[in-house]
Amino acid sequence: MSKKIAILSNINMNYVTRLLKKEYQVYETEGYGNELGLLLNGQSSYHAFAPEITFLIMDLMELLGHELLWQETEETDRGSGRGNSEAEKDQEIPDIPPCMRSWFLQLDGCINPGGLYYLSDAWLWGPEIGALPQLWVRQQLENQWLLGVLWLQRRHENVRIFPYRQIIGSIGEENSFSLKMWYLGKILHTNEAQKKLAEKIAALADTEQRVAKKVLLVDLDNTLWGGLVGEREHTPLELSEDHQGLAYKNAQRVLRLIEQSGAVLGIVSKNNEGDALEVIRSHPHMVLREGDFAIWRINWRPKHENISEIAKALNLGLDSIVFWDDSPAERELVKQMLPQVEVPPFPERPEELAPALVEIYDKYFRKARLTQEDVEKTRQYAENEQRSLLKQQVGDYAQYLRRLELKVQPMNPAAHMERLVQLLNKTNQFNLTTVRHTQEEMQKIVADSSKKVYLYRVEDCFGDYGIVSAAIVDMAEETPIVEEWVLSCRVMGREVEDALLGHMEAQLQAAGFRLLKGRYVPTAKNNPVAGLYERLGYQTVRRGEDGAAEYQIELDGRPARGEHVTWMEAEIV
Repeated sequence: MSKKIAILSNINMNYVTRLLKKEYQVYETEGYGNELGLLLNGQSSYHAFAPEITFLIMDLMELLGHELLWQETEETDRGSGRGNSEAEKDQEIPDIPPCMRSWFLQLDGCINPGGLYYLSDAWLWGPEIGALPQLWVRQQLENQWLLGVLWLQRRHENVRIFPYRQIIGSIGEENSFSLKMWYLGKILHTNEAQKKLAEKIAALADTEQRVAKKVLLVDLDNTLWGGLVGEREHTPLELSEDHQGLAYKNAQRVLRLIEQSGAVLGIVSKNNEGDALEVIRSHPHMVLREGDFAIWRINWRPKHENISEIAKALNLGLDSIVFWDDSPAERELVKQMLPQVEVPPFPERPEELAPALVEIYDKYFRKARLTQEDVEKTRQYAENEQRSLLKQQVGDYAQYLRRLELKVQPMNPAAHMERLVQLLNKTNQFNLTTVRHTQEEMQKIVADSSKKVYLYRVEDCFGDYGIVSAAIVDMAEETPIVEEWVLSCRVMGREVEDALLGHMEAQLQAAGFRLLKGRYVPTAKNNPVAGLYERLGYQTVRRGEDGAAEYQIELDGRPARGEHVTWMEAEIV
């Protein structure tokens, strides 16, 4: 995805645009205050530019109209009687002032499923604010605007909130607004505020394009708590509701939020496991408990060995991992031995722990939008650790697969568009051709009668993996071809792919096709599936110098696949 962005506003944002043009292609807006006109007019220069991300940075005072602020205040006091309007007929629309309702309704009709939109929350500011007879009116109007933003976000998966209030609050109102600049050229913000706005726009644009890290591995002593577990009988651990103990407790609070946002927490610590787990389970001020960690290696082995073992157990690449440890020696060893692992610096003072973790979250783990799949990551990886233990106990691989009691359910792609796009765009290892798609492109593919999109959910005796595989088959020619096929690394190594391909083959054979082709295009990360089609009985039809290959099989003579998998009834929506 290239970096084409647009900034639409009802105030002058030219300086912000200039700052961003150093790194991005930025739409040159035609003045300001015509954001809805540009969006509504399909022939406008905005649509010709075709931005991938549109930032709508709105000044609430301008939208209300300075002279209308008092009118809105009066209507708030006596009740506006807006029930007869056309907007009122849509009961999803919140009860907010008419000018806001009208604006949101118009914007609602402009949202293109193929784009991304960031809409600012509000900080109501103007020279007359201090003379408001009821000071609560300001907050009420800001809250009403937020209700409209949330309403729009619920209706469109591709709408996000731009944290305008957070930016103003971080530098203070007095440093954010300039009446002098406003009177000179409708430039509402100071240079400092405009730089902050540009920085946040850039950060969010980058977040949309990056692949977030998946695992945060943390040390214990002097990291989750102050002091050493082995010495706590003589020197109590620092973990409490005051002094330095509170700094460690607040750090744990941040870690819990990071875990709840979809990151997987794990422990790599040199300690006696029993002693460490006793603290985690029973210390009265522990925020994080055993269930918050998907995996741990608490022993006296070198930490880089433990990290490698964790990556293997979770079936993840080392480049998915961030390691956080107070020891400079341990951090340096991991950097040297495992350069793929991110090792951020550790703060010098306990009071800096929580802010440092917030920075780690922003840099490595923050996602533009959380899905249910993201929220359940820790549970899923903890279940994966149980599967690994079962594999070690059983020994025989075929028996292990039977004991897992794997079940697969075909899902309706149109009902899970966000997850479908996420799978195709984020999966790297089991990805046969590594083609990326926007949501708009995928909607067209799903609706195309010459293509068949497969989507699968998997569960076993330990839990639900969720929706983990997607494939696109092009049926335009006499012989259909699997153009794209991805499978989450969570289920790799269990021969689920055998069953999925068998299901696709059976469906296509039932549709009257005699042959099926598959394609593999090598990348830096998908080597694990380089020989997939050969293993599954396909013959090589063509192979290029770059390693790309095309394969084919006769559906009538295909081998049985995935006999250890039970099929559930397909989802019908």
